Amino acid sequence: MLLKLQQIIVKPGQQMLLQDISWQQLEDILAEMGEKSAARISYSDGWLEIMVPLPEHEKDKEYIGELVRVLLDKLKIDFEPFGSTTLKNERMRQAVEPDTSFYIQNQAAIIGKNRIDLNIDPPPDLAIEIDITSRTRFQNYEILGVPELWRHTQQGLEILLLKEGKYIKSESSPNFPGIPIVELVNEYVEQCLTIGRSQAMRNFRDWVKNNL
Repeated sequence: MLLKLQQIIVKPGQQMLLQDISWQQLEDILAEMGEKSAARISYSDGWLEIMVPLPEHEKDKEYIGELVRVLLDKLKIDFEPFGSTTLKNERMRQAVEPDTSFYIQNQAAIIGKNRIDLNIDPPPDLAIEIDITSRTRFQNYEILGVPELWRHTQQGLEILLLKEGKYIKSESSPNFPGIPIVELVNEYVEQCLTIGRSQAMRNFRDWVKNNL
């Protein structure tokens, strides 16, 4: 089957699920989409999900990513941000694009790399998803071995930790021990939406300065 990206129309906030997609077809679709595509993909053993996020989805992604950067900088922890880079492993027939991701413990292993190949590279230490609606993505991250996944919905932040190959909910983040991550993210994302990003981030930096 010859599948061209221009045949696929997905409106913002919607998803499309395709079956019997080969790994080569996935690679062709990713190449055609390019690095700047707004669409996100999730691939699991022949099933391909294509989703185009809403504008508010993108805003939340930027807010939470900025909060993580501020914390890591304050704690003087070296890290490499990898945004929504495609995480894929051909042997496992899995691929997924988080909304944003960070290498923290494994930061040194991917310095200077522009692309990640989980056949040889470690997975990111932290992946962040906004409004996950498909169980397939949880399975993707579990199979690919991402140790910590943050899921942010309209109800707030949820931290998921990989234990014996499955995610369990946690009230704390191993990457930020002793820091009330759930409360902080929920509070300052809400501030971004009510008083604006600039003032909210100033408030957050003040909290970090006074408490860490």
